[in-house]
Amino acid sequence: MSVDPDRFGDAPALPEFLAPLYPFERATLTLARDRNAGRRLHFAEAGPAGRRPVLLLHGNPTWGFLWRRVISDLDELRCVAPDLLGLGLSDRLPRVADHTVDRHAEAIAELAESLDLRGVILVGQDWGGPILTATAARLPERIAGLVLANTAVVLPRHLRGTAFHRFSRLPIVSDIAFRLFGFPVKSLHRAQGDPDSISGDVALAYQWPLRRISDRVAPLALVRMVPDGPKHPSVPALERGQEWLLGFRGPTALVWGTRDPILGRALSRHQKQLPDAIVRTTEAGHFLPEEVPEVLAQAIREVAHRAS
Repeated sequence: MSVDPDRFGDAPALPEFLAPLYPFERATLTLARDRNAGRRLHFAEAGPAGRRPVLLLHGNPTWGFLWRRVISDLDELRCVAPDLLGLGLSDRLPRVADHTVDRHAEAIAELAESLDLRGVILVGQDWGGPILTATAARLPERIAGLVLANTAVVLPRHLRGTAFHRFSRLPIVSDIAFRLFGFPVKSLHRAQGDPDSISGDVALAYQWPLRRISDRVAPLALVRMVPDGPKHPSVPALERGQEWLLGFRGPTALVWGTRDPILGRALSRHQKQLPDAIVRTTEAGHFLPEEVPEVLAQAIREVAHRAS
């Protein structure tokens, strides 16, 4: 059931250089539940309202802009691309501790219910994957298919994190790097198979929502959300999402960039746990919607076609 339409509002304006790059209808939803109440979630939408919905969720430190080339190739479907709280044009969460898997999943679930999305194909990259499976665990009856792209929904046997994640937990130094110097949003090209895929106005488009120091809490917070051991606070929510995933019987696809220095090697454990999944490997890097949008779009179409 849809909520009060008065909770939907206009989206913030984009700067002149960015508006032509992101030409979709955009709006905000004022969240009404629990700790997210009063905060606005920004999203872009394209395609006829009566078509099968596709919910595309970015990760860290990007925003819905990541999916623009995929959306442009899916005009036969209804695409919805929200910005996580703290990123893109969604409202900020003021403290690192405010960012949790559950809190982000609650916001995305409220958006899905408010737009009355049913028979949804979920598409997640980076943190978008685990947040969407945590969302699906809340709304299992609404989910029809799943596409995972360079993410970590199946937990590794040993929760250690990488050197990058260990760096994020260093006191003072990590705050200076992430908040003062805007790390890693100014270095996204280094995680790509083709560094030129994030350059020029595209690189500026990722930096623009995080141009103020006060806006840079989320990139640090989401890195620290990655578990470094079994007692990490993210683990229970991640395990619930994984439990939903392993019990899901709808069509699933894995689209991977093997030149991803962060999650390139994570494909093998996802294939092992999801033996029936469609698998598409590419030479893209971490932010593969910027390098192989056509491969992702085709995987989404295939999953949508197979979905009941």
